[in-house]
Amino acid sequence: MAATAVHRCPKCGTYFEPARPAASECPECGIWFHKWRVEPAQAEVIPIIDDGEPDPGQRPEALIWYGRAAVLAFVAVWGVRLAATSYHDQSLGASFMHDIVLPIHEAGHVLFRLLGEFMMVLGGSLFQVALPLAIGAAFYWKQRDAFGAAICLWWAGASLVDVSPYVWDALDPQLVLLGGHTGAEGVHDWIYILGRFGAVQHAHGWGTFVHTLGVLTMIAGVAWGAWWLLRTRPLRT
Repeated sequence: MAATAVHRCPKCGTYFEPARPAASECPECGIWFHKWRVEPAQAEVIPIIDDGEPDPGQRPEALIWYGRAAVLAFVAVWGVRLAATSYHDQSLGASFMHDIVLPIHEAGHVLFRLLGEFMMVLGGSLFQVALPLAIGAAFYWKQRDAFGAAICLWWAGASLVDVSPYVWDALDPQLVLLGGHTGAEGVHDWIYILGRFGAVQHAHGWGTFVHTLGVLTMIAGVAWGAWWLLRTRPLRT
């Protein structure tokens, strides 16, 4: 009998090229192929020695794969636009991403208020970054969905980019805040936060750091998503 190998995990659907031995473990979800519910012959098992043309009945769910590829392309282009938008003025505050993260930011102030004044003020910026990271962790460890986690990592990076003008503005407040006033006229989170550490004079440096970290995080999310797509690409006809 010819040796056999698994080209696609019967549980999580990860595609392997080259194929993995039937008596081995899936690197994504951890199942042992030969112990999984059905016999390897009933799963997607193909002879190691073949003509390079997979069985047409063993195609992946191509619609989902191409849909995710479109999502990745969309966030990649969106990320480039966010990265290219100035964080030295109100420009990022006019972006659609800001409209998404603003309610999350405000919710962070409410959620962290029980931890004291400092955490309540920091909680807005902290929560808008921590929430996508927490959702991404759930995707990765609970759902075994690396692509979903990659998109959430991109989201966290976009949230950091959104925070960067707020940090930059602390040195010379010009941003119009939610209440319709500038930071010089009312409460400004990052004047308070940096002021606690005597670092308001370094606000521009910290703003640049947060922006750079956000851009790098977005790049990491897109790269992770692209890696997943390459590993799980549909079989060629």
